Order: sequence, then structure tokens, then C-alpha cells
Amino acid sequence: MSSEVRLQKILSLAGIASRRLAERFIEAGRVSVNGQVVTRLGTRADRDRDDVRVDGRRIGRAERRRYLLVNKPAGYVTTRHDPQRRRTVLDLVPWVREYVYPVGRLDYDSEGLLLLTNDGDLAERLTHPRHGLERVYEAVVRGVPSAATLQRLAGGVVVNGRRTTPANIRLIGGHTLRRQNQARVRITLREGRNRQVRRMFESMGHEVMRLRRVQLGPIRTSGLRSGEARDLLPAEVRALRRAVEADNAEPVRTLR
Repeated sequence: MSSEVRLQKILSLAGIASRRLAERFIEAGRVSVNGQVVTRLGTRADRDRDDVRVDGRRIGRAERRRYLLVNKPAGYVTTRHDPQRRRTVLDLVPWVREYVYPVGRLDYDSEGLLLLTNDGDLAERLTHPRHGLERVYEAVVRGVPSAATLQRLAGGVVVNGRRTTPANIRLIGGHTLRRQNQARVRITLREGRNRQVRRMFESMGHEVMRLRRVQLGPIRTSGLRSGEARDLLPAEVRALRRAVEADNAEPVRTLR
């Protein structure tokens, strides 16, 4: 029986990337097999016999799984490498030897909860739209949105030609910040489109001045200061797995 498998599976098992991200690596010409660059997604290889590389780095056997929680500050890009030589979230975990990568994204100017892992299968489940994993944000916006505005945002607005899915949005600081013509808002989404929260509020005339993700599924940043990181507890990893395996209509218990 042949021991060859698809390249994207090899990359995922090695902890390099989720299968979907691995496919993009292949299409971009970043993967080679025995010295030959491969761009065809159906390509198969034998992990034990073939020399498989990503960006010139040879893929070895699977590393131990790492699951890291990072409280990202503003001013870091959510990627492993940045062509503009800006600081990346990997700079926040210099002690981690495994090839971990971010699960999803947070904008350069955004803050808060971010997961890093080398578990490609879990990363793919956490980011796949069909699972509808809850993402909770707190934003400071310019101006105080009216009840009607919040209702419209919650029902869905058109952003870049597509309507956003229903969300839970409530004012949590409009009265205390009204003198400065600002408001704090909590937003719960079940999708993760690029700069979605900022664009939603901008479509209603409210610029987002600060944005922080405070929860992803059952995981919160409680007790983790800005710029700090730690390994997830085994119970937290299990809770994340349950969150993307269970019926999305059921609420997920938050771990504190």
C-alpha cells in the first residue's frame, strides 16, 4: 500500500499550517518536493522518504502540539513574517520552539485574544464559517450610537457588497463617555470577516477608535495582561474542541 498522501495533509500533520492555509502555500509556490517547486493541489508525497520543504525549511516529523493564548497589543501584525519588518505576534512568544502560527487574525491596530497553535485540524475548525464560533469584542466608537443604530447593526448591514450575519450588540459605556462623545460597545459575532467590526460601525457613521477581542468561543483573556502569553490548559483545549464539534445553536460555557 502506498504511503503517499496529499501535500496539504503532510503540512497539517507537521504543524505547519491548517490544510486550507497549506493549499494557499502550495498555490503560491512556497512548497517543494525533492527540490522541485509544486503548485498543483493534488500532488502527493511520502513524508518519510521525500524531501518536503516550505520556504526552504524541511518538514520533519510532527512536533508536540502547542496551544497558546496571547493578549495581543496594538502595533503587532498577526502573521509569522512581515515584509514591512513590523513586529509580529511571534515576537510575543520568543520562548516557543515549535512552528506555531496564528488562528485567524486581529488587525494591526486591534488588541486582545489571539490563539497560536501548530494543530492544523483544530485551527481549521476554529476558523471555518460553518462552525460559527462566537467572537466577542469591546469597541470604543466615536459618537454614541442610538438604539435604532444598534438594532440595525445587530440585524446585519452591507459591508463590501455582503450583508453581515445577525450579531448581538449592546452599549456598555455610552453614559459614562457621552461627555467625550464616545461610547463603549460590546459586539458578539459568529463570523470573522476582515476588519468587520470597524467596517460595520463606519457604515453607520461611527469610527472605531479602539477595538479589543475579549473572548473566542469558551476562552477569555481574563488575568492576562497586554503583551502576555501562556499555554492553554488541557481543559481549555478540550472546551475549544467541543465548541466546534457541538451544535452551534447551543450556548458554550465560558472558561474563566
